[in-house]
Amino acid sequence: MSFSRRRSAALAVLGLSATLLVGCSPTVALEPAPDANNPLCANVMVNLPDSIAANDPATKLERVWTDAQSTAAWGNPVSIYFSCGVDVPAASELPCQTHQGFDWLIDDTDAPFYRMTVFGREPAIQVYFNSEVVSSVEVLSRIGKAAQDLPLTGQCSPR
Repeated sequence: MSFSRRRSAALAVLGLSATLLVGCSPTVALEPAPDANNPLCANVMVNLPDSIAANDPATKLERVWTDAQSTAAWGNPVSIYFSCGVDVPAASELPCQTHQGFDWLIDDTDAPFYRMTVFGREPAIQVYFNSEVVSSVEVLSRIGKAAQDLPLTGQCSPR
């Protein structure tokens, strides 16, 4: 085999290896929320963190690609799912927790997975996470910072 053929073969293998490495990063399949194209969701999305600290202090959950507008996910395997533009919740029997100026409706039906939906902000945002991997305080703090400009339209708890 000539030098140029060997070099071409080596470059082809390197190219294939690089393609395989790039192909290893997961893309999470999600559905966009009904109001995902709201311009305010775009503002939230650009401010979401690249990583969120896990319960294990040595671990950070890195953001991974999603295939739906106004969605995000963190971890491998994914431990946090986020969506902007979900249906605005009405008054509810779900418990409500205030954290850093946001009221969150807490659905623990799937515990240790929690679904928390912001109340009194439009567009509404929702996060679904595994509490055995990451704390609600960490998730809500990081998401709240990204969504701080969403207009306040109501509240479920006294301020």
